Order: sequence, then C-alpha cells, then structure tokens
Amino acid sequence: MPIKNVFEMVEEVKKDLENLSLEDLDQELSERDDLLLLDIREIQEYVDLGTIPSAINAPRGMLEFWADPASPYYRDYFQEDKRVVLFCAGGGRSAFAAKALKEMGYSDVAHVEAGFNGWAESGREVEDTTAKARWMRKPRD
Repeated sequence: MPIKNVFEMVEEVKKDLENLSLEDLDQELSERDDLLLLDIREIQEYVDLGTIPSAINAPRGMLEFWADPASPYYRDYFQEDKRVVLFCAGGGRSAFAAKALKEMGYSDVAHVEAGFNGWAESGREVEDTTAKARWMRKPRD
C-alpha cells in the first residue's frame, strides 16, 4: 500500500472543520471572552519566533493528554464550554489537532488556516515569548 500524501490528508480533514481566516480570528479575539487560543507548535518554534498575543502553548505531542480531565497531565484551561481555536505554523498540524479535540468531545473547535506564519507575515502583532518561557534561545553562530 502506498504512503498517503499528508497534504491531501490535511485537505480531507479540513472538510469537517471550521477553518478560520486571519480576519475571522481578529474578530473572535476582539469579540469573545470565552476563547482558548492554542499555539500547538513545538516549544522551539514558540520561543524562537514568538506567538499570537493571548495564545497558550500546548505542543501537539501533549495536546490530548492536556485536554483530557482524566489524565494526570490535564491542564485546567481546557474546558468543554470554551471556544477552542488552534494554530500551528501553516495550518496542517492544527487541522489534525482540531479533529482530535472534536473526537474527544470538545464541540466548539476551529483552527487558523494561515497559521502563525500567515499571522506574522501579515504584519499583525507577535508576542515575544522569551521572557515567559522556561526555555532559552540557543546563541546563533
């Protein structure tokens, strides 16, 4: 059996998701107080590049463990009644992550199609995360 093309898989997953534009996210950030904005990129991306203001870093590898109230890794900012919006660098990982949260029972879930890269390239504000992260940037050669 040939390996499935991951980008085709992303497009298939997105058919069953709410896919937000940057403008949609702007509107939600300004109008909603129940929004849980999750940056699911790896910690290196989060520290090196910053994040969208008000986002919480929940790396993709731990997402389901942090979102499950029965898990010893559970984070209490995950609540069933909150709106959950996820983003990664370019919209692929966040699509898979949004699907996973929906399968877990979170009902109000969306992801940002353009991801963090689209956000930053559009000139929107990027929060410097170096001061609040427990990790540090490695000096560049």
